[in-house]
Parts: sequence; C-alpha cells; structure tokens
Amino acid sequence: MAQPPPETLPLAGRRVAFTTPQTGGASYGGRLGALLRQRGARPVPVPTIAVQPHDPDRLRPFLLPGALDPFAALAFTSRSGISAFARALPPSSSHHRPLSDASALPFTVAALGSDADLLDRAFLSRLCGDAGTRVAVLVPAVPTPAGLVEALGPGSGRRVLCPVPDVVGLREPPVVPDFLAGLEAAGWVAVRAPAYTTSWAGPGCAEALVGADAAAPDAVVFTSTAEVEGLLKGLDAAGWTWARLRARWPGMVVAAHGPVTAAGARSLGVEVDVVSARFSSFHGVVDALATTFSPKKTV
Repeated sequence: MAQPPPETLPLAGRRVAFTTPQTGGASYGGRLGALLRQRGARPVPVPTIAVQPHDPDRLRPFLLPGALDPFAALAFTSRSGISAFARALPPSSSHHRPLSDASALPFTVAALGSDADLLDRAFLSRLCGDAGTRVAVLVPAVPTPAGLVEALGPGSGRRVLCPVPDVVGLREPPVVPDFLAGLEAAGWVAVRAPAYTTSWAGPGCAEALVGADAAAPDAVVFTSTAEVEGLLKGLDAAGWTWARLRARWPGMVVAAHGPVTAAGARSLGVEVDVVSARFSSFHGVVDALATTFSPKKTV
C-alpha cells in the first residue's frame, strides 16, 4: 500500500523535539528522528544525555572461554547494552567463546521489544557457536524490565548476567536497580556487568529550546528518565526552569515513551501529556503523538 503524502499526515510540519541520545552504537536518536520524518514531522534533536561504550576490556572477564558457563541467562535492558556486548564478543571464527558447548544448557538470552532484533544468528554464533541452536531468545510480552523479570520466572539460585550502564554526572534512575532487585526477589543471582556509560550531555544541551532564536516546538519526546534529568540540568545551567520553559511554549505537548519514562519524568516534577501504550519500539510514541495532533472529528 502506498504511503500517503507527508503533508496529509497528522504530524506534517510539526516541530518535535526529542532528547534521545545521538551517540553510541544503538542509534536511538537516528531511529526516532527517521520515524518522525516518515510521519512528516520536523525533528528537532535536543540530546540531553550521551551514551558511550566502555573499553571492551571492562567486559573481558565475562567473555573469556567458558566464562558464561556458570550462568543460566543473559538479560539486556537496553539496545545499547546489546551493542556494547556485541562489540566486545570474540569474532565468529573464534573457537574461544564465552559460552561453551559443555555449559549447563538451556541458556536464555533476553531483551526488550525490538531490541531483540539485534540478537540475530551472528550474535548467537559469536556467543556460543553451534551451541546457539540450544539457546533460547526470550522477549517478554510486556517490554519493561519488570516484564523481563516476570518472563524469566523463578531463578532458583541460578545466575543471570546483566550488561547495564554506569551513570556519570546524573543520578542513576531507579530502572536498573529495580530490575536487579526484582531478579534477586525472584530467586536469581544477578551479576551486573559494566557495558557502557550514560552521561549528561553538558550545559549547552538545552540551547535548541531556550536559545534566543529557538522556534516553538509542538512537542517534546522523552525516551528515558535520564533524558529528563539531563534536560532539567541543561535548563538550570542556562538559567532556566522547567516552569519557565512551559510558560515560553504553552502549546508544547510532552510525550513519554512508555509508562516507566512517564513515571520517572513525573518524579522529577515534569508532567506528561501523552504516554505511548505500545512501547516495544518508538513507533508507539510516534503513533501516540499522531493521534494527539489528528483533527478532531465532529458528529
């Protein structure tokens, strides 16, 4: 079916700011920006955090031959974690894989929503070679860390490796600590692996919204709690507050990618107008914005 022309779409011409990071191998910002352009919107990147992979040596203890044999599962809470882990894995031609054929299978590799697209045959081959045929990829029906804990089920003392970020210059959002605590409560032995760094983008990160030449945004999209804190820090560095920003742009719609981000934003004093009901990918929040800006039908 042919796509409708951009000018007929609900987001046509709408300026949509988004605080998603532009750095890191996961390309979060690029993917969201592309979706917005497909809907006719005018994306306004306002990255308030930066994502950078660690030196692969930080993960080396978990990537030595047979290093994953004591584990029953590998659980990813972000696309960045998968990308960082993939970069650190030995090449597919190597016989020295972190999960050996002699490991206590079954072994589960879990990820949220569309992040699981990265868990392809090449990834599994580099992880465990021919043993990959006996490895299960788990994608929970509810694409949240809590949903992942539920999908993994009782741990019964088994070990699960969790590649997660180190947070620099920001308070660590409760998402990862709550995820690890949830695993422990379910009987898992959760082992944290430092996969990448999430850091504040710096004092100039809010310039696109507060600068003298800034144009009015129709909406701003947050895709993580850290982005919200990053923007608030950027506003403070520029001598602004969230209340002043809302007063400057009273028509700006605030959207959150899923209920976890919405709850995080509200905990920081940022009220959210739109929350995507489908949050396995960015399509959900873009659809929610399109619905918000669709012409209201009259009877």
